[in-house]
Amino acid sequence: MPIAFSMGVEPDLDRVTLEALVRMSRPSHLLLITTVYGFGASIAIASGAPVDSIQIAIGLLALLPVAASVHYANEYADHETDALTVRTPFSGGSGALRDTGLDRSIAIRAAWISIGLGLGFAVICLLHGYPISALGVLTIGAVIGWQYSVPPLQLAWRGLGELDNALAGGVVLPAYGYAASAGSVDLVVIVASVPFFALVFANLLDTTWPDRKADAQVGKATLATRWSRRRLRLLYLAAVGLWIGSTLALRGSVLPPLVADAGLVVLPLAGWGFLRYTRSRSPFPTVATMVLTAVIYLLTWSWVGLR
Repeated sequence: MPIAFSMGVEPDLDRVTLEALVRMSRPSHLLLITTVYGFGASIAIASGAPVDSIQIAIGLLALLPVAASVHYANEYADHETDALTVRTPFSGGSGALRDTGLDRSIAIRAAWISIGLGLGFAVICLLHGYPISALGVLTIGAVIGWQYSVPPLQLAWRGLGELDNALAGGVVLPAYGYAASAGSVDLVVIVASVPFFALVFANLLDTTWPDRKADAQVGKATLATRWSRRRLRLLYLAAVGLWIGSTLALRGSVLPPLVADAGLVVLPLAGWGFLRYTRSRSPFPTVATMVLTAVIYLLTWSWVGLR
């Protein structure tokens, strides 16, 4: 949108565009991403990596534009289904394109600019100690994140979006935090991320449920559009079971007892989420379970690493 220097409508349009870009970046999601990145870095510190706040900050500054680019790409790809669905606070996209009437091309342009800024910043920082392993994980995360929504894979349209997104947010993101802090990726962070991966997967099952009718109309084949309620509920229960089972199995080895025990505090909330899943449009209990667990993991891993 051009910058206007005269009286007229363009200054208002510029403001609308800016506000839409902020909304499409999904600030609340970026805050959660920061939290998950932080607990990945805390795992590295608990595993013996030095506390380097500058290095951790550099990793975050590279991450946030890349994460925003994934959100912009998703807004671009989902403009049809977002226009048809009834949004909840946790589903249906940001609603910015629908509310403003802006052309969706603004979203994909913002996506390319954002990913260029993030990866470009990371490449420059290689000269100042930013680990090349972190750049590799960040690039993998960007590819996985983009391919959730856009061609050639467009995994959310093939029934694989939930798994793709859970891997990106539940495994790759903590691994990136670990790599940015430790300078390498260790198997410990992958294994330690399994419980959170399971909760992210359950969250995606629940947040795609309210959009299933709109998704089906435009040919977006999420699991919610392909599977029966019974199968979806069994899959949700399996995800919660994986979270509980992996937490108990890893307790005292990969997961410090404090991390494992504190993480299971949200079990009643997860049970509430299961009872409501496919029976309510609001995925609030499941979202709250995932978010609170991310915060708990950040706090407990930080305590273990810094004490």
